[in-house]
Amino acid sequence: MFMCEDLFHPQHLWSRQEVLSNPSPVPKVAGVYAWYFRNLPTLIPTTGCTRIGEFCLLYVGISPSAPPKNGKAASKQSLLHRLRYHMRGNADGSTLRLSLGCLLADQLGIKLRRVGTEKRFTFSNGEESLSQWIEENARGVWHVCEEPWKLEEELIAAVNLPLNLDMNNVNVFHPVLSELRRAAKVKARALPLLLR
Repeated sequence: MFMCEDLFHPQHLWSRQEVLSNPSPVPKVAGVYAWYFRNLPTLIPTTGCTRIGEFCLLYVGISPSAPPKNGKAASKQSLLHRLRYHMRGNADGSTLRLSLGCLLADQLGIKLRRVGTEKRFTFSNGEESLSQWIEENARGVWHVCEEPWKLEEELIAAVNLPLNLDMNNVNVFHPVLSELRRAAKVKARALPLLLR
C-alpha cells in the first residue's frame, strides 16, 4: 500500500529504548512514521486496523511538517527528532502524548495540568508514567520520503487510524477522542497553575 511496506509490513517494530539509544536506528531525514500499540482501552475501535502480532497500527505522523504557505522558513525537524520527542517529551509538544494521556489517565493515575503558562498543558509528573507505558506498549516504524505531508494525507484518507485527529474527522473515533481531550483541558483550567 502506497509503496510503504516499511510501515505496514515492517521487519521490526522499534521500542522506546531502541529509538532513544545512541546511536539511534532512526534516520535524521524527512519521512512518515507509524505507531503500533497494545493494551489500549477497549473503547478505541480497532476493527480494520493493521495488526502485527499483538500490536495494532493506530497513528501516523510526519517530520517535518508541510512548508508554511506564508513564506516563513520550513521546519528542519527529522524523523529522529520527532520520534524521540513523542517517546520522552510532553503533551504540550506531542498531540500523540496528549491523546494517549487522556485515554490512559484513570489507568495511570495522571491528569492534564496547565504548567508554566495558561496555554501550556502537560501531564506534569505523570509524563514519566506515560513514558513508561509507551516503553511497554508502543512501537514505532518509519518510511523515508521527501514530502511526507503528501503521503500522510493519503494514509489518513485510506487507513483506519483512530488516534489521528487532523484531516481525520470522518473517523468514528474522532468525536470521542476530541471530547476526551477537550474535557481534560476544561478540568486542567479549573486547577491551579503549576510552576513547572
